[in-house]
Amino acid sequence: MNKNDRYVVNHPDGWAVKKSYADRASAIFATQREAELRAKEIVHNYGGGEVKIQDRHGQWRDSDTVLRHDPSVPRERKH
Repeated sequence: MNKNDRYVVNHPDGWAVKKSYADRASAIFATQREAELRAKEIVHNYGGGEVKIQDRHGQWRDSDTVLRHDPSVPRERKH
């Protein structure tokens, strides 16, 4: 488990972004998609890690690895 990992979990007010072993949520959103995007943004800003997503019944349904941006690797550009 990486210290940058974040979890998207069901919350009474919607969907929460939490860090492991945290008592409080980092943020709460109305939709799971909003919470997932914010979790990925946080993990990216901290240098990469894992985002795990729960379904509404508390089961883990998905996880995504967010990689650290490496400026030495050129990005693909269409134009």
